[in-house]
Amino acid sequence: MSHTHPTVYIAGVGMTPTGKFLDRGIKQLTAAAVHAALTDAGFATSDIQSAYFSNATQGVLEGQSMIRGQIALRSMGFESIPIFNIENACASGSSAFSLAVQYVRSGAGEIALAVGAEKMFCTDKAKMFSVFDGAWDVATVEENKRNLLQMGHGVEPPEGSMSKAPYSLFMDIYAAFGRFHMREFGTTQRQIAAVSAKNHGHSVHNPLAQYRNAYTIEEVLAAPPITYPLTLPMCAPISDGAAAAIVCSEAALARMADRRRAIKVLASVVATGTNRRPEDVGQHITARASKLAYKLAGIGPQDISLAEVHDATAIGEIVQSENLGFCAFGEGGWLAESGGTTIGGRIPINTSGGLESKGHPIGATGLGQLHELVTQLRGEAGARQVQGARLAIAENGGGLFGLEEAVCAITILGR
Repeated sequence: MSHTHPTVYIAGVGMTPTGKFLDRGIKQLTAAAVHAALTDAGFATSDIQSAYFSNATQGVLEGQSMIRGQIALRSMGFESIPIFNIENACASGSSAFSLAVQYVRSGAGEIALAVGAEKMFCTDKAKMFSVFDGAWDVATVEENKRNLLQMGHGVEPPEGSMSKAPYSLFMDIYAAFGRFHMREFGTTQRQIAAVSAKNHGHSVHNPLAQYRNAYTIEEVLAAPPITYPLTLPMCAPISDGAAAAIVCSEAALARMADRRRAIKVLASVVATGTNRRPEDVGQHITARASKLAYKLAGIGPQDISLAEVHDATAIGEIVQSENLGFCAFGEGGWLAESGGTTIGGRIPINTSGGLESKGHPIGATGLGQLHELVTQLRGEAGARQVQGARLAIAENGGGLFGLEEAVCAITILGR
């Protein structure tokens, strides 16, 4: 950050594989991620002075509507310290991280934990998909739908391009974003498929990813439709999983097993949207939040080595690559199709495989992105390593308000 702020570091990260774990509960997933982060940093449970627990669906699915973090963390030995419960839709994990960073930066303590866990699979499909119904204004549902459908006006879905099976409300939301982008900028369904094929290709080399199968662009286009222009491989799955990060002050680095593996937090920004017209793309919540983050970090988009962005669907990655300044507005589809966002390209995006392949356990997603960036910045990503990675950015969005995400979290990390 700027010279007035003390530097905060990520000392350790941990993450479970992402997938369908019917035999593991929130407590087990949380414990696995936290133990991995503690081991990574070389810290003990007793070193943690404050904890931020993120989860979005346990209230709906299990009835655990309060004190989720206290229950998950005390079951593994955390006592006495302050524990906070963070719900910020799909941006819950990075919101928890931002608060942990603020805690350390303020001088309130030296070491803080951010952990997100989500258990989304259940045998009742309707209940499972209903968790998304509360991620927009429930008092204005019909109005919300009207606004989104208007965004996509003028792009008619071809015959047979809509699913009969149930799916998340957010797929309709992203489809509207996609049709708007197609109408406004000439983006093609093939370009959206290129993002998906690239991310599935990246995930082959990520042992923690939910899906590890490569797809060609043609296979993505030929896959079962969800809601036009989206097909199944373009959409993030339902996922169980957990991820954690431990942040600390400069003074606490002395306690680390190997302080050379500490990663600097250069910016952590959480923003709320503004009212705008769909055409005012430069005022998008992510465009505004990332400008602030770049300013705080003292760098620009051209300095970034790699990015993890919130591709709940493939069109999301196209939109966010523009908002983060990697190309002009309207050129995100072209950037992906040209290979520029593939590992080895100009700006590798979603080296983890992204939400489409790595999975999307809502409350853990933002911390999962940071797990990937830390692994890359340490040079420990194996076959998916971005050579010479020095600066990395994560974009994590959540919920919907008006024409865009309700919340956006941007994190910039450096070696």
